[in-house]
Amino acid sequence: MSTLTDDQLTAIQNVVDRVANYQDGAPEGTVADELRKGLDEAGVTLDDAQVDRLAQAIDGADGDVSASDVLS
Repeated sequence: MSTLTDDQLTAIQNVVDRVANYQDGAPEGTVADELRKGLDEAGVTLDDAQVDRLAQAIDGADGDVSASDVLS
């Protein structure tokens, strides 16, 4: 994992929370696409593997997803 600042992790968590709240049951690929859009808006860059891990965590979660736990 690349080193992320606390501000970046906060921005990522905000994007993850937003996407997780409205993507329940979304078609495959939609969650990753929405994560990329949100991260771009937040000015944070993650590699494809990191975005995929976050998307899988959102798809598989019944509750909150911790971006820092997924990316660590």
